[in-house]
Amino acid sequence: MAPAAANYYTPPTHAPQKQRGYRICDTCGAVENPSIQKFRLCGGCLTTQYCSPECQKSHWPSHKAICQHTAAQLSGAKQQPTGPSYPDENLAKYLRKFTSTHASLLGWAGFQALQLKRIPANIRQHALLIELSYHPCKESLFRFSIAETHIVPRSYVTSHDPLVAADIDRREDRCRKSGGIGTLVILVQCGGISQVMPVEVDPPSKITWDSREDWKEVLRHFVDSGRSDFKPISTTARGVVYG
Repeated sequence: MAPAAANYYTPPTHAPQKQRGYRICDTCGAVENPSIQKFRLCGGCLTTQYCSPECQKSHWPSHKAICQHTAAQLSGAKQQPTGPSYPDENLAKYLRKFTSTHASLLGWAGFQALQLKRIPANIRQHALLIELSYHPCKESLFRFSIAETHIVPRSYVTSHDPLVAADIDRREDRCRKSGGIGTLVILVQCGGISQVMPVEVDPPSKITWDSREDWKEVLRHFVDSGRSDFKPISTTARGVVYG
């Protein structure tokens, strides 16, 4: 089978410190183009991103509850003692950065893990759990490696935190109204800290990725190699598209 990524065997084309993950404005759905304009992260939760101050301001009434909740979790993680469960007081911040940096790769892996090309209904029943190992390192792209991956019931994520569940439901409703199949839920965990990554999946007519069984290998390859330049191969009516 051909590699799932166009650049699987090639070295990264950009310096690590300049690489960015795939970002979408949480208000209007605009896709970030870093060469033109870099999106801003919410200063409270360090998770939600916006294309403009106007979008951030208009989203605040609905974002306030989950933002304050996430910010409290971040603050609480910093106060935990270091040790096997909490190896670094900055672990929560590092985990959020990891999720943002590898957003495209993680979303692709979740899409493949749940077999959404063949069984779109899986998006409402299951979630992808990714367990990471932490490595104290100054270079951010080498702080984590893949330990294990699991397909878990979606309720495993939503039943533990009502505010997170409500935020996922909001995204789910928005996605379906725009013709999408729903919100893919990915849970990234390390050292007792968790990061939920919801991904709104396009309508079937726009889903061009082939089904892949080697998603675990690809995920491990890019994360463990310290690479954030994942470019998936998509098959369309016009042929093969990279990225």
